[in-house]
Amino acid sequence: MGYARPDVLVETDWLEQRLGDPGLRIVESNEDPDLYAQGHIPGAIHIRWKTDLQDPVRRDWISRQQLEELLGSRGIGNQHTLVLYGDKNNWFATYTFWLLSYYGLENLKILNGGRQKWVAEGRPMTTEVPYYPPTTFRAKDPDPAVRAFRDEVLQRLGDPRLALVDVRSPQEYHGELLAPPAYPQEGAQRPGHIPGARNITWTSNVREDGTFKPAEELRQLYESQGISPDKDVIAYCRIGERSSLTWFTLKFLLGYPKVKNYDGSWTEWGSLVGVPIERSVPPEGGRG
Repeated sequence: MGYARPDVLVETDWLEQRLGDPGLRIVESNEDPDLYAQGHIPGAIHIRWKTDLQDPVRRDWISRQQLEELLGSRGIGNQHTLVLYGDKNNWFATYTFWLLSYYGLENLKILNGGRQKWVAEGRPMTTEVPYYPPTTFRAKDPDPAVRAFRDEVLQRLGDPRLALVDVRSPQEYHGELLAPPAYPQEGAQRPGHIPGARNITWTSNVREDGTFKPAEELRQLYESQGISPDKDVIAYCRIGERSSLTWFTLKFLLGYPKVKNYDGSWTEWGSLVGVPIERSVPPEGGRG
């Protein structure tokens, strides 16, 4: 497929042949947390992005120490290779991949096509929850090259060396919606997009079966919009989950050297006082 890092993707047949491999740990992370109990890949460990990986009070991720405790308690050690997968084109699998990369993990892979493809092909599923003996896991300090914060985005607005990618739907980008219809309580105060951002939806990266498009097709998609590898790229969406898939695509499949995910995304930017916002839909009257 011409990917810069083909080693980070594994196919369904590759994984099925390695079920039970003691050197692997399979991790399922879904948008819908109830799917795991309905059936999952044999041996898969369930990591819930919201309750396992996010701080319950502050809007932030768990700490390095908390991550070490989480993974170690699930039987994941530094010697293991992690294969991540999930529903809806792997968007929360790549979210988890991004967070683990933020804490220095390198032995990570994504199941190409995710849960959707595995189920469609009739491959083995189980409701049995696996047990792995607890072990010791050691992460690294957060990597600033992976994560963007609001101050960096604000300070670099208008910088020709920066390329912003808004991966949300066109309706969100233009200001018709604050959030997708299924997430009415997770929006911002104002609709629109960050000035200068190009709208390349996250679903543009994958085919109908959930697998990633070939590198040349992806390269044309981004470079035609001015998102080229010579620039510093920052992707964002609503809370950083959809943009993690774009981050993964640009960094690992296309080999862009400088790509960050702004996980504060629109729920933060659209609620900040005084920051610039662009929108294509005229504002309507009503409560401010």
